[in-house]
Amino acid sequence: MTKIVILDGYTTNPGDLSWDGLLALGELTVYERTPHDKVIERIGDADIVYTNKTPITRATLDACPSIKMVSVLATGYNIVDYVACKEKGIPVTNIPTYGTAAVGQFAIALLLEICHHIGHHSKAVAQGRWETNPDWCFWDYPLIELDGKTMGIIGFGRIGQATGKIAKTLGMKVLANDSFKSETGKLIADEYVDLDTLLKESDIIALHCPLFPETEGIINKANIAKMKDGVIILNNSRGQLVVEKDLADALNSGKVYAAGVDVVSSEPIKSDNPLLKAKNCIITPHISWAPKESRSRLMDIAVENLKQFLAGTPINIVNK
Repeated sequence: MTKIVILDGYTTNPGDLSWDGLLALGELTVYERTPHDKVIERIGDADIVYTNKTPITRATLDACPSIKMVSVLATGYNIVDYVACKEKGIPVTNIPTYGTAAVGQFAIALLLEICHHIGHHSKAVAQGRWETNPDWCFWDYPLIELDGKTMGIIGFGRIGQATGKIAKTLGMKVLANDSFKSETGKLIADEYVDLDTLLKESDIIALHCPLFPETEGIINKANIAKMKDGVIILNNSRGQLVVEKDLADALNSGKVYAAGVDVVSSEPIKSDNPLLKAKNCIITPHISWAPKESRSRLMDIAVENLKQFLAGTPINIVNK
């Protein structure tokens, strides 16, 4: 019987979903979390290894020769030494496209919170400030109407387009920047533009690009200087797209009015991250992907990846 191990199942399925789909395909062992020094021991002689954020290194592969497939319970797969896997003939699979709607929705949620500070004002009401206010209403932050504003989206693939669709329904103009100008993207964006034009003309800039050498640190001091004064920056893609000290400095100076980020350069966040003390910065703990609906799709694709592998027709291979 195929032996399957899941090294860190808790974030994917904290108990509101079922592992039955994988259980039907072999002998399944699920660990909620696995410390790095326990990875080899827990894999043991398993044939199939599922991981979300637990590293699978070359040393792990050398110590666990029974591994036949590594499956990442996420879209990004840099947690696995996929080159070493390829050398050993081990396919690495990932989970593409499961969270498109959720991540696009979350980008707009960050933006709306910046525009209205709903959480803050709800707390203020609960604290009695409305009851005792001399006027019939109050607000503690500028309130921003999005209709007529320009959103620039760096990376206009599926998630960028999902964000762009919502932005359009809010009355915004959408500028797209991407090396590939897709036909579906052309139907959503008002215009594809170069990066400098996007930086110059956008009121809001949303990051939805992959992390590549050319995009790492794309939000930096030099590029921020090209932006409008009072720009809003959103990042729920990859934390390394932002030079965090440069963004913090721009927030504190007022050059950037506000930022909403769901990702940071090192996760979980470290106490010395400069964004923690920056003005007008909303930080959430990498949860754009996590609605139950999107996690359920993730689980379905994870099961299908194994079904197809066992049938000899593997899919979603990232290290061909």
